[in-house]
Amino acid sequence: MSLLERRRAALVVVDVQEGFRSYESFESVSAACGRLVEGARILGVPVIATAQYPKGLGPVAPEVGLDAEAPVEKTVFSAVRADGFDLGGRDQAVVCGIEAHICVSQTVHDLLANGVEVHVARDAVGSRHAADLAVGLSKMERAGAVASSVETALFELCERAGTPEFKAVQQVIK
Repeated sequence: MSLLERRRAALVVVDVQEGFRSYESFESVSAACGRLVEGARILGVPVIATAQYPKGLGPVAPEVGLDAEAPVEKTVFSAVRADGFDLGGRDQAVVCGIEAHICVSQTVHDLLANGVEVHVARDAVGSRHAADLAVGLSKMERAGAVASSVETALFELCERAGTPEFKAVQQVIK
């Protein structure tokens, strides 16, 4: 697997919604997803967010920091199968969100099946139960996804130190 490249990558934020706020990991996962969104904006990387059945699970959490990006509403588990999901020709994806063993996993598997190189930001993925998180991460990695983190992904996308983008991203991850 190669390093992430700005011109090739997109960020996919899966279902970080109010309905999951009771999860023990929600605060850290939503904050980590928010750092990825902010860093992606700085670096000019497109952000695609989804919301699973928003009538039942509520809107995307404000911590994610979506501005102009309207989430793709879906009732299918895989974001790739949702009407309106489009990577815009990008062949790399950083994936984060909730739940690791359901929607995130199925999204990752479909992206991989479509020839997309997938990097999963492990610190920005959650599930209700720790065992389900472990299963989801393991399945994605065994299928070919690259294990990553918020900081790793953002610095790979920066490519070098000393640029204004690098300095702005440094502030995001602090």
